[in-house]
Amino acid sequence: MSLVIVEVNGAMGTITLNRAKVNALNGELIDEIASALATMKARNLRVIVLRAKRGAKVFSAGHEVTELPTNGRDPITYNDPLRQIVRAIQLHPCPVIAMVEGSVWGGACELVMSCDLIVAAQDTTLAITPAKLGVPYNLSGILNLMKVVNMPIIKEMLFTARPVSAQRLMECGVINHVVPREELESFTQQLAMQIVETSPLVLRILKEELRVLASAHPITPEAYERIQSLRREVYDSEDYQEGIRAFLEKRKPEFHGR
Repeated sequence: MSLVIVEVNGAMGTITLNRAKVNALNGELIDEIASALATMKARNLRVIVLRAKRGAKVFSAGHEVTELPTNGRDPITYNDPLRQIVRAIQLHPCPVIAMVEGSVWGGACELVMSCDLIVAAQDTTLAITPAKLGVPYNLSGILNLMKVVNMPIIKEMLFTARPVSAQRLMECGVINHVVPREELESFTQQLAMQIVETSPLVLRILKEELRVLASAHPITPEAYERIQSLRREVYDSEDYQEGIRAFLEKRKPEFHGR
């Protein structure tokens, strides 16, 4: 069974996550999302909607934990599947709308926030959970979150790993619209159709200008190396191993800071 359902309606494409049970982002699912994006780019579609299946209780459980290394390697590198799909969405020439219902966890929050617009159901929540798993998030991932979420909220989400409601995130400017579940599809489609009616050439350059300007945050080689050293301390730690074990054993982790 395909891990994504791809539909095209005129100039609008829809990519529906279809991996049982909770759309955990493993390499195979991410490859299929990327392939769908490439196909839609070749067809010159003007807007794309990324969604879960109708009525989903979980939009995505985030990064597939069983694919994280436990042998002392960096768990989130430049070529990690999550990093690749985030770049694919950011570099895609047409706007991508995340249509979100259900809970969003971990790396799936960055997937959603990498989209150009977010429309969420009223009961949607988002939780960024690397601290709960003992996973050291990488610099580009943190920067992607900072582009979207203001500093007080991103600190709270990262430090507590607790779910935050879509309503609160809309009030903070992270989510564009929050609507009742029964109106989610019609509202998102109406928004998508408004985008279709605008100039695709202008949208392409606007999206790229916004991407380039939002990424204009220089960092010195010394600062980068220091951060990488701190991250290495984490993924070499007992806490990192404990976080993954606890997740797989469905229990609360016991972190000791070593």
